[in-house]
Amino acid sequence: MGCFTFVKLMMFLFNLLIFLGGLTLLAMGIWVSVDGGSFLHLLGPFSSQAMQFVNVGFFCIAIGVVLVLLGLLGCCGAHKESKCLLLTFFSIILIIFIAEVAAGVVALAYSSFAEGILKAWATPALQKDYGSEPVVTKIWNTTMTELKCCGFTNYTDFVGSKFEKENGGSLPPSCCWTNSAPCSSAEAERSGVQGCFEQILETLKEHANIVGGIAAGIGVLEIAAMIVSMYLYCHLDKSVS
Repeated sequence: MGCFTFVKLMMFLFNLLIFLGGLTLLAMGIWVSVDGGSFLHLLGPFSSQAMQFVNVGFFCIAIGVVLVLLGLLGCCGAHKESKCLLLTFFSIILIIFIAEVAAGVVALAYSSFAEGILKAWATPALQKDYGSEPVVTKIWNTTMTELKCCGFTNYTDFVGSKFEKENGGSLPPSCCWTNSAPCSSAEAERSGVQGCFEQILETLKEHANIVGGIAAGIGVLEIAAMIVSMYLYCHLDKSVS
C-alpha cells in the first residue's frame, strides 16, 4: 500500500508538472501570436536564432494544448484511480513514443526518403504561396536569411514560381551572393547558394550532441510515465482489496 501511494503521488506530481509546462507554452504561444515584436525584443540577441525558423506562436500553442490535455488526463487518472483514464494516458504516451522513434529512424537511416517527404510539401509552397501568403513568406525569408540558403533544394525551387512571374523573373535576394541587382536565375546559378535542407542538416550535425541529449531525455521521461501509469493500472484492484 505504501509503495502504491508513493507511485500514485509521483504520477500526480509528474503530470502536474506536465500540465503547468503546457500552460506556460500555451501562454507563450498566445503572447507571441498577439505581440511577437515585444517577445523577440525580450529575447535580445537570441531573437535571430533558430526560434525564428518556424512560426513559434502556433507551434507553442499546439504543443501547449497537447501537454495540458495529457497533464489533466494523467492527474485525473491518478486522483480518481480510473483504469480507463490511466490506460488512455499510457496509450497516448506510447503512440507519441513510437512516432518519435519511427521519425528518428526514418531521419537517420532514410534521409533521402525524409527529404522526399519534406520536398513534396516545401516545393509546392515555394511555387504557389511564397510572396503571396504572409506566413509562408515570413517563415522562408527568415530561414533563408539566417541560414544563408535558397529554397528547399536550391534556387530552382523558385524557377517558374508565382513569385518569379510577378517580379519580372527575379528570385529572392537570398539566392544570390550579390544583392545590389535583381537576383536572376543565371546569377543564382553562378552564386551556387545551397538549399535550406542541406543547411539544416549541417546545423543538426553541428549540434548532434545537444539534439541527441534532448531526445534521450524526452524518451526517458516518456518511458517513466508509461511505467508509472501501467503500475497504477495493474495494482488498482489490489489496492482496493
